[in-house]
Amino acid sequence: MAMTLHVDIVSAEAEIYSGLAEFVVVPAEMGEVGIYPRHAPLISRIKPGSVRVKVPDQAEENLIYVSGGILEVQPGVVTILSDTAIRGADLDEERALEAKRQAEELMKDRSSAMDYAKAQAELAEAIAQLAAIQKLRKKGR
Repeated sequence: MAMTLHVDIVSAEAEIYSGLAEFVVVPAEMGEVGIYPRHAPLISRIKPGSVRVKVPDQAEENLIYVSGGILEVQPGVVTILSDTAIRGADLDEERALEAKRQAEELMKDRSSAMDYAKAQAELAEAIAQLAAIQKLRKKGR
């Protein structure tokens, strides 16, 4: 049996995943981080994107969209805390496209720097969701 680590992915609404994994790939702030058993302790902010979890005895990786948050790696345990986390199969492409369109419209109206920054963040989240949907399509799900 392959070496494993325990992974918890939690959003503000619910626990999205809790179980064993052979490895996890997380969109950390400075780039993707691959985490295998016995990884060194680590704390990092994460950016909107896809978390990939390789579950033992499953050919396909689980894909979970996160809107950002915090990653903590301890010996044998990975914890991801995110405001929003959505299982890949539950992502809605039409809703993500609409959110992207709205954010782009808001960015055209530069009435204040705060509104522009919020629109940029919403655009980044929508683009990350669309990228997660594209990853799922490439896998043939």
